[in-house]
Amino acid sequence: MAYELPPLPYAYDALEPYVSKSTLEFHHDKHHAAYVSKYNDAVKGTDHDSKPIEDVIKAIAGDSSQQGLFNNGAQAWNHTFYWNSMKPGGGGTPAGDLASKIDADFGGFDKFVEEFKNAGATQFGSGWAWLVLDNGTLKVTKTLNADNPLTAGQVPLLTMDVWEHAYYLDYQNKRPDYIDSFLKNVVNWDFAASNLAAA
Repeated sequence: MAYELPPLPYAYDALEPYVSKSTLEFHHDKHHAAYVSKYNDAVKGTDHDSKPIEDVIKAIAGDSSQQGLFNNGAQAWNHTFYWNSMKPGGGGTPAGDLASKIDADFGGFDKFVEEFKNAGATQFGSGWAWLVLDNGTLKVTKTLNADNPLTAGQVPLLTMDVWEHAYYLDYQNKRPDYIDSFLKNVVNWDFAASNLAAA
């Protein structure tokens, strides 16, 4: 039961000029596709073959003998989550229950933005910035390389990829500009709100 590379939830040029068509073509069709392919090759014929990818990620997290499988599985999952964390015409501020929860748990939307930007900018090397639900409280976290909040018992609501291949064609070494643009122009608050409602 192979894990399939999901198509992008929008056209390759739908996030321009903030995320270019060429970035999405390389990022989805090359990087994400490679993680999916390597994951499928690694689980074929094993006990993990028929399990949902989330279950495999949680089961093997921290097992150094399974690091290769974890890296490819988690990166396959993370990228699918990341595509859905963006949308054409995104950005702005959340509404409804998510907005109220952000106000309550962070002390206002601006405070959340400050924490999220800081998490993305200070993640040394490759990794991810996340908005998560942790024991009923919203938190901003960051993870290194392939790691994700599923392995810490947290519920991911939103993520931003800060591996260089996510932004280098468009922003070169200016990661803070990419982070700023992500929040202002493409972040998908509807996706985060639906994840919160389902948690």
